Amino acid sequence: MTPTVFAQKGSLSDVAFMEGRWRGTFNGGPIDAAWSAPEGDNLPGFMRMMKDNKVTMYEMLIFEQTEQGPIVLVKHFKPGLIGSEEKDQSDRYSFIEAKKNQALFEKSDGQVRIIYEKRSDNQLVIQRGKKEGDKWTFVDLFVFNRVK
Repeated sequence: MTPTVFAQKGSLSDVAFMEGRWRGTFNGGPIDAAWSAPEGDNLPGFMRMMKDNKVTMYEMLIFEQTEQGPIVLVKHFKPGLIGSEEKDQSDRYSFIEAKKNQALFEKSDGQVRIIYEKRSDNQLVIQRGKKEGDKWTFVDLFVFNRVK
């Protein structure tokens, strides 16, 4: 499937709202996330998922600025830092559009869209979307509260 081409370019400033430490729950355990401020051509982030006081997955998310706009590169790791993707592969998401405190990206295969949204100063939400017919439907995947 050919990914959709979008006119809006965007920049890392469109996702700068993610900066900080965040905590939520997922799959019966805590999930922690942290994102640095954009600097140069990147904004790095990290997530840790746990259950029963043991890690279940780590995730590295790197927002990189390209000539076409920002992209998100994602790699998943099992306990022991064992990569889920091949060592030179990562999930790749292209920028679609941004609004104040919200940015929309689409996975390179065109099957998944992700919305990053800061709903308040103390709440960050990541929504996952899938296409149903000719319409995208989104559900909250991760809901984080700011760690102070």
